[in-house]
Amino acid sequence: MTRYDFDLFVIGGGSGGVRAARLAAAMGKRVAIAEEYRFGGTCVIRGCVPKKLFVYASQFPEHFEDAAGYGWTVGERSFSWPALIAAKDREIDRLEGLYRKGLETNGAEILETRAEIAGDHRIRLLSSGQEVTAEKILVAVGGHPNPHPEMPGSELCISSNEAFHLEELPKSIAITGGGYIAVEFANIFAGLGVETTLIYRGEEILRGFDMDMRVNLREAMEKKGIQVICRDTIVEVAQAADGRLKAQTHNGHVFNVDKVMMALGRQPNTNGLGLESVGVELDAKGAIKVDDYSRTNVDYIWALGDVTDRVQLTPVAIHEAMCFIETEYKDNPTKPDHDLIATAVFSQPEIGTVGLPEHVAAERYEELEVYLAKFRPMKATLSGRDERTVMKLIVNAADRKVVGAHILGHEAGEMAQLIGIALKGGCTKDDFDRTMAVHPTASEELVTMYQPSYRVKNGERV
Repeated sequence: MTRYDFDLFVIGGGSGGVRAARLAAAMGKRVAIAEEYRFGGTCVIRGCVPKKLFVYASQFPEHFEDAAGYGWTVGERSFSWPALIAAKDREIDRLEGLYRKGLETNGAEILETRAEIAGDHRIRLLSSGQEVTAEKILVAVGGHPNPHPEMPGSELCISSNEAFHLEELPKSIAITGGGYIAVEFANIFAGLGVETTLIYRGEEILRGFDMDMRVNLREAMEKKGIQVICRDTIVEVAQAADGRLKAQTHNGHVFNVDKVMMALGRQPNTNGLGLESVGVELDAKGAIKVDDYSRTNVDYIWALGDVTDRVQLTPVAIHEAMCFIETEYKDNPTKPDHDLIATAVFSQPEIGTVGLPEHVAAERYEELEVYLAKFRPMKATLSGRDERTVMKLIVNAADRKVVGAHILGHEAGEMAQLIGIALKGGCTKDDFDRTMAVHPTASEELVTMYQPSYRVKNGERV
């Protein structure tokens, strides 16, 4: 029987890789995990965690303004970008330490190096050139922002990675993209007082989300002073004489700004990983192809998380890691469940969503009942802020099952997590109707919309 250095070698120290390594090591397996940058991956180091901290920071100007309507007088205030960055860095350091401690406590060997596959069951550690062997190899290296090097001036732009480490807050920024990263950062920068322009080639921001969420969020962003330009895109960026950047769009618009941020998708980190040396199959985007159990076409290599380009969300990577452990080490074959994943866009107001948007549900079901409410949240009544909360339930008329729930408003992400349990459990609209409301809350609207706003038959509203 072949003796390997490790039972499991994990390449990549993000949330998915760390979870798999920690759980396997806790079972007594000989585990090594290699990471070339920092443990925690995109989410903890340069993604959702620091982004959410920035979101909180950017909301305070509105909180200060709203306080006046409730009798508070807020004195002189100022904002320090360096102080925010320093506080954010301390929190990231703390979280990385927890990731490391979890691995060490359970006996996993931490290797601070880039690791590449060198051959059958072999991994090369680039820091030393040493090669080690492993019975199983798990690839969880994530992805990175697409730099679009073909665009003239792309090297002058920043991505979400650099946005977390800017030495000073720009006075103006143009962001190209219309996905959740672009939308969230547009709201962050605008909330911090930056003159912000969002430029997106599509008809409406947030492609794939429910149209009522997309339209109402864009309108809310515009009311906050964010310039949103759809059906256009930046095609060239050049250094201007005054040291700023000149961004030119396809439709001939020119923007002179301090920073240009590109948020045009992400790419899997598979280049130079040595996958081709053992014949691991990749798709057209460079993502690793896997089956329902995260297995590649090579019998000792698995992959999970963003590098597989299935669902690019941190909880999904963690879930896939747990399924890997169940399947490979607990004799309990378990497929990751990618159905009905609740998610949030931390815009301002934020979006929480689970299930099907209306246009997708209309293609899948013969008849829908759609419940739609748009109202002023209670907090805005005294503050005088002009904002609206939007809630939408999509119901399959045939069996009354709720197949989609979409919320735009304060704490929408928190609501989506909870309503996701109901949809996962197969709840019907009748179950919602039987549920007593919590008053006064915004979420009570989810259980008090008794009559459909309209129906959709064979794809047409009636």
